[in-house]
Amino acid sequence: METTHETHPFLSDMQTLRARAREAMDQGAVVGDSVDSDSLLALLDALLATEIVCTLRYKAHAYAAEGVLAEVVKAEFAEHAAEEQSHQDMLAERITQLGGKPDLDPTTAVERGHATYGTVGDLRAMIEEDLLAERIAIQTYREAIQGIGDSDPTTRRILETILAQEEEHADDLASLLNDPRLKDDGAAHAARR
Repeated sequence: METTHETHPFLSDMQTLRARAREAMDQGAVVGDSVDSDSLLALLDALLATEIVCTLRYKAHAYAAEGVLAEVVKAEFAEHAAEEQSHQDMLAERITQLGGKPDLDPTTAVERGHATYGTVGDLRAMIEEDLLAERIAIQTYREAIQGIGDSDPTTRRILETILAQEEEHADDLASLLNDPRLKDDGAAHAARR
């Protein structure tokens, strides 16, 4: 039995859906033309570059972490680096699905993205730097999601998934900053200088 417009008013009839699906089958996942693909690909490339920088910064911080909370913070940084890498994979896959070529060049990622690589300092400075980057990422993803709106639900869902993890990262980092042992460790680090 075919679904009709009368039984499901929010769906086109099956014949119309099939006809639309056959159009431009060589475009794979791209269905419809309500999205400016060049702008969307440029946005996704900027987000990909941001994730590359964040992954590398978290890895650098994980290796450099020292102090009372070092093991806890190293584990947190390593977990965040792995999640940022998964964000890269999601974005690169979507770029490919949309007919683009993901730019994974780390030498230009800072110029193309919204994150800075930063420096390695004491534990508190690294956490603060990562928290700042997460807050920038949160704002960027929120604006991107709002800009995409309903024009590309698949990309929007991918960005919403990434946004949720970025918000978790920010919460994790804020909790670490409020750990009293970090304050004691910062004072000890300053005394050693």
